[in-house]
Amino acid sequence: MQADILDALRRGANEDALSLARAATATHPEDPQAHRALAMALRASGDGEAALASIDRAIALAPDDADLHFHRAGYLLHGSQFDAAQAALSQTLQLDPNQFGAYVMQAQMALMRGDLDEADRLARLAARVSPAHPWTRLLQGSIALERDDADTALALLSQAMQDAPDDAQVRYALGFAYLKKGHLAFAEQAFRSVLEKMPEARGLRALLAELLRRQGRPAEAADELAPLLDRDDATPGLQRFAGELELTAGRHERALPPLRRALAAQADDVRTLEALYEALRRNGDRDLARNVFDAALATSPQAAVLWQARLAVEDAADPLALDVATRWLAQMPDALPALEANMALLGMRRDAEGAEAMAQRIVALVPGHRQAQMRIVDRLLARDPDAGLARIQSLLAQAADPDAQRELRTWLGHAQLRCGLHEAAVATWIGLQAEAASRSLPLPEPTAPDPVLPSIVEPTADAPAVAFLAGAPGSGAERVATLLAGALPAFRDDRFTPRGAPDDLLQNFMLPAQLASGELDPAAVAADWREHLPARGVANGEVIDWLLWWDNALLPMLRTRLSHARVLIALRDPRDMLVDWIAFGAPLLLRVESPLQMAQWLARHLEHVAVLHERSPVMYALLKLDEIHGDPAAVAATLGAALNVNLPPPPADIFGAPHFAAGYWREFAGVLAEPFAALTPIARRLGYPDA
Repeated sequence: MQADILDALRRGANEDALSLARAATATHPEDPQAHRALAMALRASGDGEAALASIDRAIALAPDDADLHFHRAGYLLHGSQFDAAQAALSQTLQLDPNQFGAYVMQAQMALMRGDLDEADRLARLAARVSPAHPWTRLLQGSIALERDDADTALALLSQAMQDAPDDAQVRYALGFAYLKKGHLAFAEQAFRSVLEKMPEARGLRALLAELLRRQGRPAEAADELAPLLDRDDATPGLQRFAGELELTAGRHERALPPLRRALAAQADDVRTLEALYEALRRNGDRDLARNVFDAALATSPQAAVLWQARLAVEDAADPLALDVATRWLAQMPDALPALEANMALLGMRRDAEGAEAMAQRIVALVPGHRQAQMRIVDRLLARDPDAGLARIQSLLAQAADPDAQRELRTWLGHAQLRCGLHEAAVATWIGLQAEAASRSLPLPEPTAPDPVLPSIVEPTADAPAVAFLAGAPGSGAERVATLLAGALPAFRDDRFTPRGAPDDLLQNFMLPAQLASGELDPAAVAADWREHLPARGVANGEVIDWLLWWDNALLPMLRTRLSHARVLIALRDPRDMLVDWIAFGAPLLLRVESPLQMAQWLARHLEHVAVLHERSPVMYALLKLDEIHGDPAAVAATLGAALNVNLPPPPADIFGAPHFAAGYWREFAGVLAEPFAALTPIARRLGYPDA
């Protein structure tokens, strides 16, 4: 009878095994082995509680049978009753110190607890009982793996697999050893062989999907997960992972169902929302996106991140965006993100009073909120400049954070200007720049503006399109860069980033002087520049490179090695440039001491621009931004004409806060008379009036 029961279990005929086992216990109720067989049949049929009761009956009939206690430990462990399983294993070893399986199971439990020393001790005991058993090496390899000794683990587990090629546990551990070594394809093969033997191992299928993703096979990874997604126990995390894989595979339609299920279960999960928003964006059906997020909000109206996703569906300039923000605020009247969204949208719609009202509600909740305080100050300055100035001074007295103090002092300068205190405003701004001296670069000394030029070398017919953008502080070059960054993939502004700036010779602060002295060869500089382009993501040589500053020492290199390149120089009236530099700073933080020093340096720098314009030694364009520097569409048109390209219409607010209008320098004529006198000759040379 016992043999028949075991045979039925091996064949998967669990009902037959259970029927035979029940008959055996009815015929031999005092036979502990009959009850053990019944426990096995019950467990195979999914009735763990009855299986445990049956093995307990067997132990009651034969309390000194170590094998029965060992089986009981397995049932307890399967039911996650770890302490009881440990006690059963201890009883097993008391009855039979040579019970190899008990040592193995105890060692595995120690590994689960992270007690590597205890696992090691038990593995050594197991090795005394059966040194050549594959599970001995399984334990030793698993312990080595937990100790990050992947090489030892791989050697031990590979040997264990040779000895027991069909053992699923050995293959499972070997897969993790391969994974630790970074052998992803071998790990996939090991785990897949386990899954073939254990098709219900859902966690293993998810692990396989992750392995496929890491190998750059997202579509296969998503297909691997597909059988799990319609199950009742499919977690939101699993649904999200499947959706993310479908997105990576470029199958946004297939990403939507699992991501929507994940959102229904966890409406405030940011990662799910980001993936779902992207899938809906790619889908292009804005009404569907609205319906998806509105449906979620109907059941989760207090999920702020869900409101943010819903708001992102609308164009900020569209009245629908404000409608969404208003609904959000009605649901969450004290939610800071809702108040911020309403303040920003009302500001964009030129509803200054409404935006100020939102700002007042924000500062009531968060007194130190910068944007809200600045909006209140801006309104005060428009109505009552003295009151605005007083409020900034009050905020400045309360501010402890250095960044907040710097921002407030910048606004203080503008408030002083509104109140007609031009000299105080300049002093405030110069003081801020002087304080940044330790973080600033020294002013680069220009070379001789009119170098000896070699004959121009005609470019090859297939030379890639190249342009260099430059502009002195205050010229508005950063606004040109903002437009290019959003319109042309070839544009690079990485020279102005603290990290990731190219390590080429054009980034060298001393380059102009070294070129002018002959210390550096123009051909070497050009070759070095080209060699660094691939590392900057430029594969085909086509690039618009924003230079830190312009110096005519670069002209020999351009004429001989890059004669097809175009130079774009942003320019405004030099006196407007000086005022802009003083008040708003510059993309490149330069060490300055006084307006006169700044003006003298700017005049020497602009001599290079004047020579470039007068002699036209290379292809160039002066981007005169005086009347248009606050108009993105006009700047885009000027830039497009210079590059001979059609740029897309830029957003109206792409430049942010406005700077001073053309000719505003005259407001400072008394305060900055000496610096302006230093700039007047070069201004005249560049075509600007003396006064």
